[in-house]
Amino acid sequence: MSSDAVAYTVVAPDVRGDGIELSAQDLRTNLQKGSDEVKLETLRRIIVSTLNGSPQPTLLMPIIQYVLPSKSKQLKKMLHFYWEVCPKLDEQGKLKQEMILVCNAIRNDLQHPNEYIRGSTLRFLQKVKEPELLEPLIPTIRQCLEHRHSYVRKNAVFCVYTIYQQNENLIVDAPELMETFLAAEADTTCKRNAFVLLCHCAPERAVEYFLGLGDQIASQDELMQLAIIELIRKDCKGETPNRAKYIRAVSELLGASSHSVKYEAATTLTTLTQNAAAVKATASALIELIVKESDNNVKLIVLDRLDTLRKRHEHVIDPLVMDLLRVLSSPDMDVRKKALSIALEMVSSRNIEEVVLLLKKELMKTVELAQDKNIEYRQLLIQSIHGCAIKFSEVASNVVHVLMEFLGDSNNPSAVDVIAFVREVVEKFPDLRSSIVDKLLRTFIEIKSGKVFRGALWIVGEYCANVEDIKEAMQQIRKVIGEVPILAAEERLLEQAEKPDAERESGEVPQPKATTTSRVRADGTYATETAFSSEANQSARLEAVKNASKPPLRSLILLGDFYTGTVLASTLTKLVLRFAALSSDAMAQNSLRAEAMLIMTSIVRVGHSKFAAAPIDEDSQERIMSCVQTLASAQESVEEKEEASEVFLHDTKAAYAKMIQHEQKKAAEKAAKETKVVKIQADDLLSFRQFSKKGGADLAEDFEKELTAATGTVEGSKDDFISKLQRVVQLTGFSDPVYAEAYVNVHQFDILLDVLVVNQTTETLQNLSIEFATLGDLKLVERPMSYTLAPYSYQSIKATIKVSSTETGVIFGNIIYEGAAGAGTASAGDSSCVVLNDIHIDIMDYISPAYCNEAQFRSMWTEFEWENKVNVNTNITGLREYLAHIMKSTNMSCLTPDASLAGECGFLSANMYARSLFGEDALANLSIEQLEDGTIQGHVRIRSKTQGIALSLGDKITLAQKVSNE
Repeated sequence: MSSDAVAYTVVAPDVRGDGIELSAQDLRTNLQKGSDEVKLETLRRIIVSTLNGSPQPTLLMPIIQYVLPSKSKQLKKMLHFYWEVCPKLDEQGKLKQEMILVCNAIRNDLQHPNEYIRGSTLRFLQKVKEPELLEPLIPTIRQCLEHRHSYVRKNAVFCVYTIYQQNENLIVDAPELMETFLAAEADTTCKRNAFVLLCHCAPERAVEYFLGLGDQIASQDELMQLAIIELIRKDCKGETPNRAKYIRAVSELLGASSHSVKYEAATTLTTLTQNAAAVKATASALIELIVKESDNNVKLIVLDRLDTLRKRHEHVIDPLVMDLLRVLSSPDMDVRKKALSIALEMVSSRNIEEVVLLLKKELMKTVELAQDKNIEYRQLLIQSIHGCAIKFSEVASNVVHVLMEFLGDSNNPSAVDVIAFVREVVEKFPDLRSSIVDKLLRTFIEIKSGKVFRGALWIVGEYCANVEDIKEAMQQIRKVIGEVPILAAEERLLEQAEKPDAERESGEVPQPKATTTSRVRADGTYATETAFSSEANQSARLEAVKNASKPPLRSLILLGDFYTGTVLASTLTKLVLRFAALSSDAMAQNSLRAEAMLIMTSIVRVGHSKFAAAPIDEDSQERIMSCVQTLASAQESVEEKEEASEVFLHDTKAAYAKMIQHEQKKAAEKAAKETKVVKIQADDLLSFRQFSKKGGADLAEDFEKELTAATGTVEGSKDDFISKLQRVVQLTGFSDPVYAEAYVNVHQFDILLDVLVVNQTTETLQNLSIEFATLGDLKLVERPMSYTLAPYSYQSIKATIKVSSTETGVIFGNIIYEGAAGAGTASAGDSSCVVLNDIHIDIMDYISPAYCNEAQFRSMWTEFEWENKVNVNTNITGLREYLAHIMKSTNMSCLTPDASLAGECGFLSANMYARSLFGEDALANLSIEQLEDGTIQGHVRIRSKTQGIALSLGDKITLAQKVSNE
């Protein structure tokens, strides 16, 4: 089959069929004597055979004789499929004589009283290209334009359109005919089809019709409005005097009820004008579309379009930020995240108060309403408010107290985000410190998380600046730590639990309680068994004491969180030292110091007791005891007191202030780098639209980008000849009778194999075909056709493979052909086979670098169950070089900041992250060290939700190490 005879319609084989291939004589018999059902099945078999490269021309006349006269609508429809794919020309390239009978039958169908048969025949004629077959049908097609039924008329219009495009001389007056048709037509679909014909065949007539509509554009049908927008796009690629009318028409269509019309009008308006009012109108239409559309995928697409518009017109659409935040009513988290990220870029000093007020309301809704993903949404809102408050200091005082209400949130990530926000605010805004510390102390009793407690204690220790605050802090610490010494209080509770109620009142010493039970011996006699329950129940009473209600900080320490105990010790030391510097009351100083030392020593003692869930670690004990020694020695020596004050009261606060300044500096440098990007160089070529070639104008830039994305070509990529050669895979040997090589083109979810087959023999090879099979999540979409190859000729064969997941796959197969007698393979007519080399599909074609924050990485690392551990074995001697090599080999991005990787210490640990085209996450942790001889040892741990990614990435890393060793 030639390239211009490829079928447009594919009839799939019936899976319920018997799979038996019938001979030409059997097919002829079925056509001649079978019923309509048998003829339908036989014709289907013939069509499938024709599509697979066996046209069977001898059956053309029987089909005309026995099938064409049938009145069955199903058979007529199947016949249209057959006329579409069957060879209509003879060897000289002329129309076969039998097709005259077919032409007469088609004319009868075009004059059939049933409108379905007429319309179906007109649809079939749109796929016919032979002018000899179409020419006798032109008068009948013209008559169908005046048929009473709209189904016939709309198909007749498109039939005229395709005939005019392919054979203009057959119907030269098509534009005039359509103008007349439009003037008299009332059906909206027919009018739209005729208008589309004018747009492509006679644009000037389409413009005239558009100008004649006047104010009726907004009342037109949805399809007609879309056609008008397409006409405006095409006409505005060049210079046109109707630009103002086009802008007015598109602006009217922004208010259309149809979402598709509104979206197309919004994307078109920005190509017509860059006026600020038009940009705002476009943004408003897009936001309204996001709010009203129910499909989340559409919401995300339009949000991307809105973000592009915002980047191109900075600060023009900022006043619409409150309208955009209406999108937060959507329950989908991806939509909320995208909308919030865009809204935060649109926030300015003019609208910051309104934005923060709305975010505060949304935050309170997460508490009042029980909805799915409320916790994640709450964390997202807290992070957004955090960013707004740090960026605009005037709202920090309004939101910090509201956010501190969530310090006691049972959701640990949200509370951690709040304490991080409070810590940053209290450092950056000194005026708010007193009120923040006061609010923080009052919320101590509500805090449940050890990480939040550590942050709160650090803030209290650093920013309690006067005597009253220190006294209040000590009072709140007493509440959350409970009665001290902790060990003595817990032992007393245990003793009280062991005393019976009556004996506890009389003060008598309790005796073990005996329990008597009767048991049956092996010989059948009875025996009495007595047991004392005091020791048996002691562990149960100990558990009851441990599980009793306790203050939050005391509960954390008894559960084994002694790291929080070290932070408490450090905070107490800071408070005592600062109180000594502020107050001259020696008795109060000694009392405060003694109480602090008592709390610290009680934490150490309870850490070695049976009341702690886990024994205290050496590091925590050493840290707490160093604080105790600091307080004890600072009382005796003035010099040691000054050194302790310098370390505890100045160094840690200065370190945090330095870290904040460093982060601000990095953010400022990043912003300056982004703003200083030169978009247009001084020596760039100037582009004049009036002098550009037709179709080269840049007005429809967005539209062209959409076309580029739809065709699969990435902007800026160079898919040149050299890069294609690098992806060529040799499938057979040079000495094989048939040489084959394949160019593997990976395009998102599909793999296109372009196989070049060369006949290296002196014989003609017949029925040459390639049989492909796949391993993994790969599926062959279509079977390649059979070909005939002349001696030393070549043929390009294409096959499409569908990919369903990110996993390394294998494509294998063979080439089967007949003939080649004398080539040393087989006798003429016998089948021969050449086995092909395997094609390995690289997982890297589906994985691209991605980024996430540390909290998201840790959450996914804990959640994912598939892990693959790869040991490091390489001759690379540099730690950073090995990291760069792994990142390049796996297409993963490094999440660990450069500042953390700076310097040489002999060790390196880094987190890496990537995402696949199918939305699958791939995590990796690299932990390596450099030995004394310069070699590197360690391992790479890979985690993912699916086994395929973990195993495939592990194999890729192992292979990359082998390549580096070579």
